[in-house]
Amino acid sequence: MAKKLKNRTTAGRKAKNGRSHSRAQRAVTKHAASRAQLQHIPWHTIPLEDLKPLLQRQFVVGQEIMLARVLLKKGCIVPEHSHDNEQITYILEGALKFSIDGREIVVHAGEVLCIPAHMPHKAEALEDTIDLDVFNPPRADWINKTDRYLRAQK
Repeated sequence: MAKKLKNRTTAGRKAKNGRSHSRAQRAVTKHAASRAQLQHIPWHTIPLEDLKPLLQRQFVVGQEIMLARVLLKKGCIVPEHSHDNEQITYILEGALKFSIDGREIVVHAGEVLCIPAHMPHKAEALEDTIDLDVFNPPRADWINKTDRYLRAQK
């Protein structure tokens, strides 16, 4: 019975999307190694990417997962957005106020927020904040730098 349900779900997803893999999924697949590789990467070796004056990030991409280190200065706003990726946010330092699912949730240092795929959310840094975000699958828009919602307006 479980096998039948799984097959229906997969078939429904393919029919809804019109194809089994989106362009973003193909980009992530292309970026990831064809077979898993061991990586040991000190954060200080990854250049900080300046997205806007109050926002920087670094990230590491595995085969099916991404870890991002995001640095937000007090007052930084991450506009409302959603994505196909499940997200886990862990605050190392500072605090972020999320507007999500009709609620405001303040996540402090040492706390975790799990955000399901496709759930619209936005965030505001209540103080200088360092957070770690885990995404599954990796964020193709971040890898390809097509994440306009995060970048400074010119």
